[in-house]
Amino acid sequence: MRMRRKPWTEPLIDACPFYIDQPAKMRGHWRDAFPSEKPMFLEIGCGKGVATVKMAHENPEINFIAVDEVRHVLAVSIKNAMAEYGSDPVDNLRFTAIDATRIFDTFAPEDKIGRIIINFCNPWNEKAKHHKRRLTHPRQLMQYREFLAPGGQIYFKTDDTALFTASKRYLAQFGFDISYLTDDLHASGFQPNYVSEHEALYSSQGVPIHFLIADMRADFVPEVPADEVV
Repeated sequence: MRMRRKPWTEPLIDACPFYIDQPAKMRGHWRDAFPSEKPMFLEIGCGKGVATVKMAHENPEINFIAVDEVRHVLAVSIKNAMAEYGSDPVDNLRFTAIDATRIFDTFAPEDKIGRIIINFCNPWNEKAKHHKRRLTHPRQLMQYREFLAPGGQIYFKTDDTALFTASKRYLAQFGFDISYLTDDLHASGFQPNYVSEHEALYSSQGVPIHFLIADMRADFVPEVPADEVV
């Protein structure tokens, strides 16, 4: 369910020092968004940022960029960050709103993102023609490859078995090696695991969480065009 736009969201976003209002201008220069240079991780579809802010606060050696397509939802992420960080400066976390299907308009090879995090994205299962909208579809993977650092990784979580099965195939076909995989994350013992509001809800209903880590291969040439993959 989409959060309704509330009157307080825009003033909060406009006043936030760790919100990037014009992300396309940062393309190739995302390191300049932070006070110190560190490895950068990118979360695509952060939503309300429940997991995001805890992950960033507990890992100060990493600079985190968290994006969502819905600007006013990020106001909740900002509030959650303020609550999580307390009196600590929010100096290793930046939020911004973008259309993830055009993510290469915002990130360039010079940005060298070390890890992409995708949690509980829309599975787009209803029609085969919609599969290309998946954040793990080869059309997306080919964009990610352009700005992932050498040896870069994708961390992917979902409750949707059909999406997870397809994503494993997409990754194998388009230059990623799966180095960790589980069909029941909470029973696997994998740590650290930062739990989003979606993950908490699904887990409380007894739904197992699928999770994988995929490592980008450098020596990759696609055998078929990404647009032709269903």
